Amino acid sequence: MPNHSESPLNPSSPGRVAGLSTLFVALAALCWGLSGGIGGILTGDGWDPVVVSFYRGAIGFVFVLSWLALRPQGSGLGNKKLWLWSLLAGLGVAGNFSFYFMSIAEGSVAVAATLMYCAPVFVYLVSFTLKLEQPTLFKWVAIVMVLFGVVLLTGIYGVGAGEVTAIAAGAGLLSGLSYAVFIFGFKCAAPHGSPQAILVIAFAVMAIILFLLGDPEQTVDVLSTSSWPLFLILGVIGAGLSFIFYIIGLNHTAPAVASIVAMVEPVTASLFGVVILDQSLGLVQVLGMVLILVTVTALSVYSNSRGKPLPPAR
Repeated sequence: MPNHSESPLNPSSPGRVAGLSTLFVALAALCWGLSGGIGGILTGDGWDPVVVSFYRGAIGFVFVLSWLALRPQGSGLGNKKLWLWSLLAGLGVAGNFSFYFMSIAEGSVAVAATLMYCAPVFVYLVSFTLKLEQPTLFKWVAIVMVLFGVVLLTGIYGVGAGEVTAIAAGAGLLSGLSYAVFIFGFKCAAPHGSPQAILVIAFAVMAIILFLLGDPEQTVDVLSTSSWPLFLILGVIGAGLSFIFYIIGLNHTAPAVASIVAMVEPVTASLFGVVILDQSLGLVQVLGMVLILVTVTALSVYSNSRGKPLPPAR
């Protein structure tokens, strides 16, 4: 996400500012990783991934709306371009949340989180197509390595041999693509208003879309189920605090550093799946996961060092 000049951090030294900012980014990534695990529990209990995504976003909307109410300066809500690009961001985050939990429901937390981490690759491919970015040998090699990692992770090289279904793999990749759409919308909206205003619009759009697409009966049942604390925690850490932490942290965190710190998310999600959900990965899948994480992070760091920052892969 883009840097923003407004920052609630005001420590005494630049070093302390950078340290606290990096901590905020790490906390956001940790929250996202845990949210994947919680989503795995809920979808494993039979809850519709779209309904799970709706409550995650709806509770997050309350948080960002409160943030906007506390810091309304320079919101830009009267700017049509802010609304246009924020609407696009809302479509992206709706797809990101729902496809992510769909991938978890059909596969595993580790696979879903790692595939979503491929978002910067989609950014590059779209940029190449629109001639916004110049292809280089390093970029193409990195993209090929990520694709090879996806093949190893999903097991699609052997017909019927892979443990990851086509739906799980496709939904995981679509969650990454949707996140890339969210980033494009957010970055284009950023010059026209505050990040909290953008998130309010985006989360409102997302909540409306997922409410209409979700199972109406399950949406109502959540309010009386014994699982409601998990839905509440998911919304608080997975969309409320995490996005606020992330944006605050990026104010004083170098994009390259943020890209590396963001690896906390897929690693946390994978550990959650293995330790809590008793999910497992084969050696080849682990190799594919490592290849994806290392290559995408290196690609992001390389791009940021050349002055063309990609979104930190979350």
